Amino acid sequence: MKPLAYARGSVALLAFVLGAQTPSPRQSVSMKTAGSPVIAPDARHVAWTVNEADWEENEFKTQIWLWSRDTNLAIQLTQHKKGASAPAFSPDGRRLGFLSTRDGKSQVYVMSLAGGEAARLTDDESGVNAFRWSPDSRTIAYTSTGPEPKELKDRKDQYGEFEIVRQDYRFVHLYTVDAPLDITKAAKGAALTSGADFSVSSFAWSPDSQTIAFAATKNPDLTMGPTSDIYAVRLSDKSVKKVVDRPGADQNPVWSPDGLSIAFVASPQQPFDCCPNSKLAVVPAGGGAFHFIAAEFDENPNLVEWAPAGVYFSGLRKTRGGLFLADPTSGAYREVAGAGDLSVSGVAFSSDFRTAVFSAAGPNRLNEIYLSPADSLAPRPLSDLGAQLKEFRLATREVISWKSTDGAEIEGVLVKPAGFDASKKYPLLVVIHGGPTGIDSPSFQPDRYYPIENFAAKGAVVLRPNYRGSAGYGEKFRSLNVRNLGVGDAWDVLSGVDALIAKGFVDAARVGCMGWSQGGYISAFLTTTSDRFKAISVGAGISDWTTYYVNTDITQFTRNYLKATPWDDPEVYRKTSPISYVKSAKTPTLIQHGENDKRVPIPNGYELRQALEDRGVPVRMVVYKGFGHGINKPKQMLHVMEDNLRWFSQYIWNER
Repeated sequence: MKPLAYARGSVALLAFVLGAQTPSPRQSVSMKTAGSPVIAPDARHVAWTVNEADWEENEFKTQIWLWSRDTNLAIQLTQHKKGASAPAFSPDGRRLGFLSTRDGKSQVYVMSLAGGEAARLTDDESGVNAFRWSPDSRTIAYTSTGPEPKELKDRKDQYGEFEIVRQDYRFVHLYTVDAPLDITKAAKGAALTSGADFSVSSFAWSPDSQTIAFAATKNPDLTMGPTSDIYAVRLSDKSVKKVVDRPGADQNPVWSPDGLSIAFVASPQQPFDCCPNSKLAVVPAGGGAFHFIAAEFDENPNLVEWAPAGVYFSGLRKTRGGLFLADPTSGAYREVAGAGDLSVSGVAFSSDFRTAVFSAAGPNRLNEIYLSPADSLAPRPLSDLGAQLKEFRLATREVISWKSTDGAEIEGVLVKPAGFDASKKYPLLVVIHGGPTGIDSPSFQPDRYYPIENFAAKGAVVLRPNYRGSAGYGEKFRSLNVRNLGVGDAWDVLSGVDALIAKGFVDAARVGCMGWSQGGYISAFLTTTSDRFKAISVGAGISDWTTYYVNTDITQFTRNYLKATPWDDPEVYRKTSPISYVKSAKTPTLIQHGENDKRVPIPNGYELRQALEDRGVPVRMVVYKGFGHGINKPKQMLHVMEDNLRWFSQYIWNER
């Protein structure tokens, strides 16, 4: 086991040896990040995951770390080269379960907190998606697609592999497996649910370990999210009952402490609607009328746990995440105070709900794992990942705001280089988040696709706008780009650029723009509609909404935002598509895209590249072989970063 040793990790040590003041793209990709905190029932242990790059294997590996109250030390608990994820303490506090692919497929492994090696518990042919301990610690429930159906195996033998679109589904179901203290061999799970009537997602045990509530969609297709309802299955006879049956998605069931009620997240009922808030609801465990709680919370709540004091949930307030407590009867809610400037997420509680753990980051700080009393937060850091940054001279981040073209109030994060002097003129680079319901905060995050620290070290300021549609600002704000995608987003970016130029420290002749996914789409829209920028980078961006609609794995996204299909309203698709304005394009554009991207399929990239080439606009397209929507391996991610650095160095700093 490795002791906690963040302070002089390889990244910080390399920076010290080389005398570097700014983390290089490789050093940024190498930085460790923490998440998924869980706490033992008696609060004597806390586990979390640490993710870092393995350059030799060209993978990001996740391992589990364990903090003990007895020693006040954190150690790396898992060591296997395949890594481990999803830690979960048994309710009796004696064991820790986790997922790992060390034997091929993802399986559940269990380790005694008294010491010893991890034992493999499950033997599932398709691999385990997620698991939960029963409250009595005797059983683990998990989700899986289960064994490959015989008819599918026979078809492959006779005809080879092919897919019938929106018909060849592998349904996800619930399984249970005994979890003895002495695991002698891996066991196959017993199916609790089966068939093609629904596909299971989230699930939760009843307090008496006799029933499991679960959310399930009509089938596993991503477009079926709005069909999700709440069910309950009894272990004794495997009988399934639908508990909540309403239009709109119902997800993430959580039991009341007495087992008589279930809380869940209820999403909007309207078809073709992207933006109304989800709400928390409570229903009797046997089904019946439900009622909403915390209904006035103007954002999407994340249901955490139902405690004797009420229903805990988390959610965003502008750029900061908070923890909230709702009364399950009156519906009133309040924020649990004490986090200060920390943005809180990933909350978990001890069995008596007196102690909480969570992930959090403050302005200009890296995300850490914190321990705190639950009733009034007094965060105590357990991790020290911020020590990785001590050898570096970093930019600073602050939240700013401005008025957009239509008067909407827009916030963003302004990144200033070390030693910033407002009397000087700086190049400006705009980095646009995805989503559109993503969010940028003033915390420090290791650079991945865009080398923000390197841009700042070269003497640029960086703007990260939370354009209309971003999470954290309420339902009305999220709806501002409905039937106005691209157009309104461009207003927000360009008005932000204008606001910074007006402050006097931006060189208006040296402005660039970039983004991935929805940020790539907005960048593409600016490529074809604006001459403000010296250079633009489009990462996995949409160029034509019709091309996107007929190729993506989430067709409902376009219908929800544009309120129509391209066959019903071709004009709104034309108005919001970057390709419609390509005759006006002049800006040198870098296009980066994953070859197998299903979310924003690569025809969007090829379409934009060809159109720009036909117009004589400087364009470079890089296709990352074998990758989907995200570039998730260290070496290719490093190339994405370095290619962006070269591109903007050429056009913003005139370097060849």
